[in-house]
Amino acid sequence: MIIVNIHAVIWEDEGVYIVREVFTGVTTQGKTIEEALRNLKEAVELYLEEFPEMRKQLEKIRLVGDFNVQIAKALG
Repeated sequence: MIIVNIHAVIWEDEGVYIVREVFTGVTTQGKTIEEALRNLKEAVELYLEEFPEMRKQLEKIRLVGDFNVQIAKALG
């Protein structure tokens, strides 16, 4: 079995935690962060069963950094 590492972002919106896997775009939610992450893992596993070529792409990705970039809103 080959393990695939996924990369996700998570945010809170009106008391619900939303989590999105960066490369596949798979998005889930949960009442807690743990629930949202469990849901994401299950959803990504199902996604990769449906699209095995994406699994091959994920296996090739070498994450080299994680950055938080702020963009100012233009006035006017």
